[in-house]
Amino acid sequence: MNLVRQIRKAAVLGSGVMGSGIAAHLANIGIPTYIFDIVPRELSEDEKKQGLSLEDKAVRNRLSRTSIQNLLKQKPAPLTSKSNLALIEAGNFEDDIEKLGSVDWIIEVVVENLHVKKEIFAKVDQYRKQGSIISSNTSGISVEAMAKGRSSDFQRNFLGTHFFNPPRYLKLLEIIPTKMTDPEVILFMKQFGEDVLGKGVVEAKDTPNFIANRIGTYGLLVTVQEMLKEGLSIGEVDSITGPMIGRPKSATFRTLDVVGLDTFAHVARNVYEQVAGKEKEVFQIPDFVNNMVEREWLGSKSGQGFYLKKGKEILELNPKTLEYIPRKKLKTPSTEMSKQAKGFSNKMKALVYADDRAGQLLWKIITPVLTYSAALLGEIADDIVAIDQAMKWGFGWTHGPFETWDAIGLEKSVTKLEQEGVHVPEWIKEMLRNGFTHFYKENEQGEMLYFHHGEYKLVIENPKVIDLKKMKKQKGVIKKNSGAALIDIGDDVALLEFTSPNNAIGLDIIQMINYSIEEVEANYKGLVIGNQGKNFCVGANIALMLMEAQDDNIFELDMVITQFQKAMLKIKYSSKPVVAAPFNMALGGGAEVCLPAARIQASSETYMGLVEAGVGLIPGGGGAKELYYKTLTSLPKGVEVDLQKVVNKVFEMVATAKVSSSGEEARENNFLNLVDGISVNPDHLIYDAKQVVLALHDQGYRAPVKEKIPVVGESGYATLLLGAESMRLTGYLSEHDMVIAKKLAFVLAGGKVPFGTEVDEQYLLNLEKEAFLSLISMTKSQQRMQHMLLKGKPLSN
Repeated sequence: MNLVRQIRKAAVLGSGVMGSGIAAHLANIGIPTYIFDIVPRELSEDEKKQGLSLEDKAVRNRLSRTSIQNLLKQKPAPLTSKSNLALIEAGNFEDDIEKLGSVDWIIEVVVENLHVKKEIFAKVDQYRKQGSIISSNTSGISVEAMAKGRSSDFQRNFLGTHFFNPPRYLKLLEIIPTKMTDPEVILFMKQFGEDVLGKGVVEAKDTPNFIANRIGTYGLLVTVQEMLKEGLSIGEVDSITGPMIGRPKSATFRTLDVVGLDTFAHVARNVYEQVAGKEKEVFQIPDFVNNMVEREWLGSKSGQGFYLKKGKEILELNPKTLEYIPRKKLKTPSTEMSKQAKGFSNKMKALVYADDRAGQLLWKIITPVLTYSAALLGEIADDIVAIDQAMKWGFGWTHGPFETWDAIGLEKSVTKLEQEGVHVPEWIKEMLRNGFTHFYKENEQGEMLYFHHGEYKLVIENPKVIDLKKMKKQKGVIKKNSGAALIDIGDDVALLEFTSPNNAIGLDIIQMINYSIEEVEANYKGLVIGNQGKNFCVGANIALMLMEAQDDNIFELDMVITQFQKAMLKIKYSSKPVVAAPFNMALGGGAEVCLPAARIQASSETYMGLVEAGVGLIPGGGGAKELYYKTLTSLPKGVEVDLQKVVNKVFEMVATAKVSSSGEEARENNFLNLVDGISVNPDHLIYDAKQVVLALHDQGYRAPVKEKIPVVGESGYATLLLGAESMRLTGYLSEHDMVIAKKLAFVLAGGKVPFGTEVDEQYLLNLEKEAFLSLISMTKSQQRMQHMLLKGKPLSN
């Protein structure tokens, strides 16, 4: 590989939702990016009022400038930090085209029209520098056709790069080379896509809609057609085509509403126009869907689609009458059996082989996708792994088509399909005749093998992907209990994995933290605290704490909080470096575990906050103290510190239970400081954290020296209360919020001491524990805890 090649600057051609989303993603990872669009041919009303002309730069860059500004309004947010907006520069195709000569990657995201794209690429070819990469974000137009007529250097450096929308959140990046694309460019873009863009990269063939949209659209249309045949409702279908079968909560029709019916129809028509026979029939859009598009009932973007929200009620569309009716759900014996079954395979078998309405529908919509995927192997992708990964990363399936086929049983399903007269691709039948009954299997080392041309081959993964399940098989578990496990992850680094439900912190995890630090101090270079669950940690075990509080077991709670605080100090003052690796939700106790670590290596999508106020409490494990200390120590040395300003910021953060919307925002909120890292690719998080441990060890890591902490004392406490009172008067805080705020203010201020007094950590921890125990004894706090357990959201009482 040409390691000299780098992408320092980029240009996005086309400023629509997708173009601006790609530009935002590039800015999120620190790449300065131009975004170009056409020059408007007439003035807007606002421009006329300002007295502008068509020659003014503000007018000529209006389209790209507006799309950049809209990035701040979009939800979900395309930017990980508002400050990243400064890295995106607006331009237009007429005045700024020469700037293409300064960029390393040019991404075309204009209208899906081959003629328009070829015109744009002719201009690009004139102004780009030799060796720069050019790609198209097309979702289905032939990449080969776009490159025709271009210079040889253009063709060698040209390929398709199909992002999925929204680019910040959806993992899949399909790379589509042409016959002329330089293999070194393909290799570079795969590595760049994974390591820098943080994507799951799949190489696709230059066929209609590539991999994910081809199979995903087919599956959605099969589902719509079967629904109409069976006389089921939209709500009934969605109730059994979501998490129950390993698909997102949005299931079928909610997914279509989110995607937009106009977008979906465009993708479907693209395949329809390029295929024949039975496949063409499937890609024919049902009349009622065409009718919806004509009426502009396009889904979320237009306010109504397959669903319509009226007040608090969500109504579903009746496809026959196009009227909205109350939402229905499908409940059958097989859906209930599936809920009781353990593991994906048993759940799926309980459903697809059942002779009830749910079972019959699922068999008819799942098996066509499996046989279709098998029939397309070689045409859309070289191997089954690429197809499975594309569907998982692009459509949010937990299992790809071939993994799903393994789950329902290959032999049993093929027998049933053939009995029904369904055509099963010959290579599948030959595979079974030769005694291969699974697409995937594990070897003794826990590595995954896949079936390919008559043999099993090793699934090749990026070396930065550390699979903890595989690690446990290869190296075993050092020690485990009901809530956590200590694992050897190689190179003399250990990892503490939380395994309790929702990774909630209880005494079992506290015990394992203590054991892990002792074991690492004796035998390892350092410790990573991380896991590969749904979330890093959603906090302490509220149910257990509530039970103890309702039984007036304050002594027991005192003991638990004391143990938790001691464990956090063990993390902080460990003689070996401890690196926390949070991702997704790291809330309450989850944030408290991270704050005292020597370093935090967060995922780009880390939602971190001390949210205890939402359940009527304040942090009890040292979180408030540690956030205050981290904020203080993040300030430049030698600069006069305004203690009141610092404590005000921390107070507001904790009192309002503010949660970061990204790893970058967690840094802005001082949960991370400048030496802490952020991993863009979540699959590389454990690897990155491990490298930080090794680097700290090699630098001769020493535990921090215990320091006294300056506090604002009584006068600062009074200032904090004034701020809280103004929040209460404006309706932002309820009466009980005010009670919590007073307790928190007392802790952060350092109690009844003069301003600027330096106190030790244990003093602040004692204040924190006292406040926590007094709050948990209160009826209103217990009501909040109960409400969170029952409803999953905070109660304002």
